Amino acid sequence: MFNIKPIEWLGGRVRWLNTLKLPWDEEYVETEDYERLAKAIETMEIRGAPAIGVAAAFGIALAATKYEGVDVLEFKSVLLKVINRFSRTRPTAVNLFWALNRMERVVRGDYASVDELRESVVREALRIYDEDVRTNKALGEVGSELINDGDTVLTHCNAGALATAGYGTALGVIRHAWYSGKKIKVIATETRPMLQGARLTVWELKKEGIPVTLISDNMVGYVMSKGLVSKVFVGADRILRTGHVINKIGTYTLAVLAHYHKIPFYAVAPTSTIDPVSRLEDVVIEERNPDEVRKILGKLLITIPDVDVINPAFDITPPHLVSGIVTEKGLITQPYEENITRLLKPT
Repeated sequence: MFNIKPIEWLGGRVRWLNTLKLPWDEEYVETEDYERLAKAIETMEIRGAPAIGVAAAFGIALAATKYEGVDVLEFKSVLLKVINRFSRTRPTAVNLFWALNRMERVVRGDYASVDELRESVVREALRIYDEDVRTNKALGEVGSELINDGDTVLTHCNAGALATAGYGTALGVIRHAWYSGKKIKVIATETRPMLQGARLTVWELKKEGIPVTLISDNMVGYVMSKGLVSKVFVGADRILRTGHVINKIGTYTLAVLAHYHKIPFYAVAPTSTIDPVSRLEDVVIEERNPDEVRKILGKLLITIPDVDVINPAFDITPPHLVSGIVTEKGLITQPYEENITRLLKPT
């Protein structure tokens, strides 16, 4: 099994694989500066909901290791400002805020010294990282039960190791099915405008030796109509209590087409991606730079330079189009609000 380490804690430094350079260059970046890490999230050097949460936690840990004062209250104030900075990096992925809330609870605890607080902050960041890897492996085991030998799975964007601390959500399901001996194939959409499917998902699956075929986004209806797709597995950046799935732009289109062609459509995400509080109308969909659409990867201009552009990073798939939600605690099916509420209830 090919083990990708998209982000690592190196004891006062953070190292990550720059996903903007893939598949052409495997460039690793290191920093001691939390602001550099925040910029990496904003520019999508680090992307994917779980990975963003881990990166933010590591950023706060970086700030903690660099503080040289002795005043605990001042130290807390510094760390809370850093948490606020990371909260402004990207608005839609709920794992970011889940991780920041965990870090904030640690920061607001009672400590006798700066060293004690620093150790607690670093320990919590590493715990978030370790939990993500374990959770994704559990997701893979749960979801692979839905895949039959001989299936062709269609996936969108990149929900693999590169989007997490190192195993993957939707691709974690595919990996688990493959390594358990199921002879499967994968169809990956290119995922305009940032081409995460073409650049990242294909790269990961090729590294694993898992058969993959790339299609353009507008081919989905065609391959489904030809009976070439058995199931659809996608990741998620936020899932509401109602079962609405917020994921990479184009996911809703896939779900509509899968529903029409009677193809099972599954979202795969850890329970940390479930937002039990927000209403549908509260969800902020990130609007990104128009040049992401006007140009291919910021280089080749493909249209009129000043044409108006709509560039939402995500869309919302309604629950009636979702066959099931794969979590580390099991498969959630309809009725979503009732079953998600039960799943999240403290034991």
